[in-house]
Amino acid sequence: MLDDKHGRTFGFSEQPGAVCPAHAPKDHPKIPPARIGVLIANLGTPDNYDYWSMRRYLGEFLSDKRVIDYPSWKWQPLLQLIILTKRPFSSGAAYKSIWNEDKGESPLMTITKDQTAAIAAEMQQSFGDRVVVDFCMRYGNPSTKSKVQEMIDKGCQKILFFPLYPHYAGATSATANDQFFRALMEQPWQPAARTVAPYFDEPAYIDALAGSVERAYAAAEEKPELLVVSYHGMPQRYLMQGDPYHCQCQKTTRLLKERLGWDDSQIATTFQSVFGPEEWLRPYTVEEVARLAREEGKKRIAVIAPAFSADCIETLEEINEEIRESFEHAGGEQFTYIPCLNDEASHVAVLSDVIRNNLKGWIG
Repeated sequence: MLDDKHGRTFGFSEQPGAVCPAHAPKDHPKIPPARIGVLIANLGTPDNYDYWSMRRYLGEFLSDKRVIDYPSWKWQPLLQLIILTKRPFSSGAAYKSIWNEDKGESPLMTITKDQTAAIAAEMQQSFGDRVVVDFCMRYGNPSTKSKVQEMIDKGCQKILFFPLYPHYAGATSATANDQFFRALMEQPWQPAARTVAPYFDEPAYIDALAGSVERAYAAAEEKPELLVVSYHGMPQRYLMQGDPYHCQCQKTTRLLKERLGWDDSQIATTFQSVFGPEEWLRPYTVEEVARLAREEGKKRIAVIAPAFSADCIETLEEINEEIRESFEHAGGEQFTYIPCLNDEASHVAVLSDVIRNNLKGWIG
């Protein structure tokens, strides 16, 4: 590695195959063979569920202006003095209930590693060693900055950045892209860069979702009366400001309904994970499932969360525990949670095809 005058390291490294450019002086740094990087990004995860790990993670997440856009003078005292004093305990307990103790990491980390390995195998088969595949997290570790640096050190002169969110939202796709571009700003020799657009209406993605629904219904003791399609929520204000997330979610539900050959009485769209005093996108999942049981007499429902590419705290704890309890306390009897697509072969195929399409013009 070389250091510039500011002490920063940059991408001429002792990589296998690194050579001095033709006609360059003998003391010129060796440069690794040119490659293309595919950097997959997910939201993030705390390093552990103890108080300080949770506080660091929540502090980074809730300080992001894309997530909470209140003025700093108003928000930071509340965050630092009240929220981050109490919330790490409750969030830590929630993470502890789903933690992968065998591997010492959250399920999101485990699944993201498995997805990355499966996609890397697909890219190896298609392009050999010319494409490097890795993952990063917007919040927590491994950081976007560290993984961009690693890719540049490996000779990646072009990087395809893939926020692993089917739907675009400022608080997910946009902030992941922001962090990617911040990392590029620190590079003396910037790679060419592309970002991947949302894939919420890709036919293969809809097919994969439909397949997971069909398998879950076939395995259920009794067929659910209604499929609740629960998406992560956002303040209603963001929709009014032009964020397309709500519309993209509604389109996914419609395409899924059409693919399954259902009518409107068999499927419903809801939104979860409400935070703060503002009005968020409605109906709220936790309230709607209780209403369905109490007012409409629904005894059997299934819940799927298409906005998440991997099971995480919002699905494994919020849906499969909190929202399940809300339904059952209101009189519901059979609650079926349909897992995210995770590293299923059909999902890996979808993601790999999205990557191949976005690599066109860069590699044959």
